[in-house]
Amino acid sequence: MKTYISKVFFSIILIFSILNINSCSSREETVSCFPTTPINVVLNLNLPAYFALQNVGGWIYVNEQQAGTRGLIVIRTTNGFKAFDRNAPHLCPDTNTTLSVENDIKIVCPKDGAEWITITGEPTKIAQVPPKTYPFSYDTNSKILSIYY
Repeated sequence: MKTYISKVFFSIILIFSILNINSCSSREETVSCFPTTPINVVLNLNLPAYFALQNVGGWIYVNEQQAGTRGLIVIRTTNGFKAFDRNAPHLCPDTNTTLSVENDIKIVCPKDGAEWITITGEPTKIAQVPPKTYPFSYDTNSKILSIYY
């Protein structure tokens, strides 16, 4: 009887371990087909093209080399910045899954209508995970914003 209980207990632990390994365990998780490309963007916020990033809630699209496969959405927040990937985090990329900002308050996926709050990236409709974010550094003296991955 003791051996039987040990085998059942071991089986249950093994099953939960496998499920935990295959589940999305952190916020940075996206669908398995999410593209991974190097991100290396440097923005001089003194330039007029980046004027929108001077104020909280301001945002821009970054569509330059080394800005991912679809580009980035960079948003000024109360605590700094957010750099979101424009690939939908919950769908495999196709021609209709590039995220866009609507009405300066939400990020939207045109394929299924999923929505996120611009300032935080919190999902509000359909998707369960926020857009993928990238780390950044900001030099307040020179107003240089560097986004990398």
